[in-house]
Amino acid sequence: MMAPRPMRADARRNYERLLATAREAFREHGPDAPLDDIARRAGVGAGTLYRHFPNREALIEAVYRDDIERLCAGAHQLLAEHEPGKALELWMRDRLAFVLQKRGVAHTLKAAMDRDSETFAYCRSLMNDAAEEVLRHAQEAGAVRADVQPRDLLLLGHGVCVAADEDEELAGRLLSVMLDGLKPQPA
Repeated sequence: MMAPRPMRADARRNYERLLATAREAFREHGPDAPLDDIARRAGVGAGTLYRHFPNREALIEAVYRDDIERLCAGAHQLLAEHEPGKALELWMRDRLAFVLQKRGVAHTLKAAMDRDSETFAYCRSLMNDAAEEVLRHAQEAGAVRADVQPRDLLLLGHGVCVAADEDEELAGRLLSVMLDGLKPQPA
């Protein structure tokens, strides 16, 4: 089987514009935002939208996948720019901000996707891999307790978001307490 051809530059720009516009439309109107309106707002025809995304589900999944890919790429970027403990803290804060900012959109997009879909599995794998990477580096540097597991980071971060209920100040304070609890205890 041949690999798909790379997109032309103009097709790539249209794709990116459609994703950004759909993300905003889903934030405003939920996953039922009119597709023709998304195309119009992105400055492309409906045919261009449907060439990239044959149906609503494909567009919803592409927006969700893009959001998660960006968040996970940020973990690797932070590791390249900061010491491991700081990278973990900053990624957890980025993840918290992402969830708080996208809470309604991400929730509706996830609800509109099949939990057994390839996209959902892919995004879950990306999040697990990013958490494992930042945690492993932080543990190797002695900045995080050895008994913490990658899934712990994800669940604790999710718990902070749920407990804070969109209160950013409270979420930041709870995350700071959680991060302090991850540090190794003096012997």
